[in-house]
Amino acid sequence: MNTLSVSQPKGGALSSWFSPVLAVSTAILKAMVFTGTGMADTLVFLACLSSLFFASDRDVAPSVRRFVFLFVLVGVVPYFGMANTFYLDVVTQVAIFAALAVGLNIVVGFAGLLDLGYVAFFAVGAYLWAILGSPQALELFGAGSSFLPLPVNAFFPCLLLAVGAAAVIGVLLGLPVLRLRGDYLAIVTLGFGEVIRILANNLDRPVNITNGPQGIASIGQPLEGLAGWLAGFGGEAFKWQAFIYYALVIVILAVAVRSVSNLNHSRIGRAWIAIREDEIAAQAMGVPLTKTKLIAFASGASFAGAMGMIFAAKQTFVSPESFDLNQSIGILAMVVLGGLGSIRGAILGAALVTVLNLQLLKAFSAWFNDLRTGGVEILGWSLAHLPAQFDPAKYERLIFGLILILMMLYRPAGLVPSRRRAIELNEPAPEFEDRSFGLAEADLPRRKRHPRKGEA
Repeated sequence: MNTLSVSQPKGGALSSWFSPVLAVSTAILKAMVFTGTGMADTLVFLACLSSLFFASDRDVAPSVRRFVFLFVLVGVVPYFGMANTFYLDVVTQVAIFAALAVGLNIVVGFAGLLDLGYVAFFAVGAYLWAILGSPQALELFGAGSSFLPLPVNAFFPCLLLAVGAAAVIGVLLGLPVLRLRGDYLAIVTLGFGEVIRILANNLDRPVNITNGPQGIASIGQPLEGLAGWLAGFGGEAFKWQAFIYYALVIVILAVAVRSVSNLNHSRIGRAWIAIREDEIAAQAMGVPLTKTKLIAFASGASFAGAMGMIFAAKQTFVSPESFDLNQSIGILAMVVLGGLGSIRGAILGAALVTVLNLQLLKAFSAWFNDLRTGGVEILGWSLAHLPAQFDPAKYERLIFGLILILMMLYRPAGLVPSRRRAIELNEPAPEFEDRSFGLAEADLPRRKRHPRKGEA
């Protein structure tokens, strides 16, 4: 029997030796040479984190992958993060937005349903714990409630409640928009996201539910007792609290990646892809459109609800401004940048956008301001003549827009597209395609494209 051979990309062979060498060498450089928080120190730390991307390739040996992930996530990040919690906060933020991008990727990348109101589910989880886990609960239910606000040890049961609440609201959103596609679906979901934000902004009267535009403060933090107990062995309690959040979001991100990957390879995942390609053909083949779309909305929303609750506890403050349209657009940009339908790409896109916002732009601005105040000259022109308002960190949205324009022009499938997506766009096989964690999309045989009539 003749079989179609599948050429293997070079990414796995390169990552097998490159990822552990990169992780160890950059960690040593960070510990011994680049010990500060300047531009060079930031780049070395990010280079160490990038080893996770190379190690996640499916062709990397499982033992090498486990070594790199354990070395970086259990060793390097906590070591430098406990010395400077800024690094822990950055990785925690990356993991939060990576989980959001993975969840949105279900709706947009797998099922092909353009959702511009995804941040609404994030807000549901955040406000759920903000209300129940803060003095705001007494405003809502009255001072006579003996069990409110909920103790911090109720955080994890409420986490499951946030997942369920966000999934239910995802289903409620999906029911009215089942017949909509494309731009019309995007407009409705955009409106839904704005409705949630406006409700959060105005539900302070006649009954004070969300405290309106002032937001909710003094939100309880989980495992505070554990952080205080660990501080008795060394370190400060707030550093251990930051480490607890880091560990929590990494565990939830791992669960999200495993769950979404399994869904993608299940019957439901194949139904999502069929709907994305052609709804009419999918329905003719027996795919239940209503059920399949609702599962996509509920699955994607559940991850946003969980991360929203963790976000509220970590920040100890939430307000409607944290859940505006820009957040939804930002999460969608992460998915598009990484590659629609690619789990590995969604995580990479979230990491790039978050790090660019939190670290690179700020570090570059500080470095640039040092050059300007030092009177450094370029081609005889002094940087001191630049206006003080010129700050690269203020042009975040402009930079994101330019990145997306360049992506659409030169890499429309994303940085790490799934193989199916690359085939659809007739792009050559990328060197690092979506082959993540040994659970990536099954290799599809590459059929030779026969030239059309008139082509050479």
